[in-house]
Amino acid sequence: MDTRSKIIDIATALFQQKGYKSVGVTEILKECKISKGSLYHHFPNGKEEILIACLKSVSESIITIVKNVYKEYPTTLVATQAMIEKMVADFERDGTIAGNTITSIVSEMGTLSESVRIVCADLYTRIQEILAKKLVSDGFSEAEAHSIALTMTTSFEGGIMLCLTYQSSDPLKTISHVLPKLLN
Repeated sequence: MDTRSKIIDIATALFQQKGYKSVGVTEILKECKISKGSLYHHFPNGKEEILIACLKSVSESIITIVKNVYKEYPTTLVATQAMIEKMVADFERDGTIAGNTITSIVSEMGTLSESVRIVCADLYTRIQEILAKKLVSDGFSEAEAHSIALTMTTSFEGGIMLCLTYQSSDPLKTISHVLPKLLN
C-alpha cells in the first residue's frame, strides 16, 4: 500500500472512531509511522485535506455497496430489505456501521467547512440517484422516485445513527418493516 492510501485508511478509521476534532495530525503521524514531511508531501493543506480524501474514499466504497445491492435484486423493495439486512449484520458483527455512513462526520464538520459539506452532499445525491433510478424502473414517476429516495436515504442515515446511539440494531430492523409500506 502506498503512503497516501495508508494515510487515508488510517485517518478514516481514526476520524470514524474519535471524530475529526479529536484526532490531531500528530496522532495520524504516529499511527501511520511516517514523518510530518511525508504527510504534508501528500496533503500539503493538512488535516482538512486528509478528511476530504477520507470522505471521498468512504463515499466511493458506499456508492459501490449501494450500486451492487440495487443491481443484484429485481425490485427496490427486495434490494432495500437486503441493504438493511447487510447494515444490521455489520452492526451486530462489528458494533458499528462505519463503512456505510458519513453522518457522524457531517454532523461534526458539515457546517464548519464548505469543502467537507460539498463532498458529503455529493455522496447523498449519488445515493439518491441510485435509489431513484431503481424506483423509476419499478414504475414510480420521476417525482415520486426522488421523494421516496430522499426518504429512504434519511431513514438509512437516521437508523444508523440511532443504532450507534442505542448500541442496538433495532432501529434498522424497525425501518426494514416500515419502508416496504412506502414502496408498495
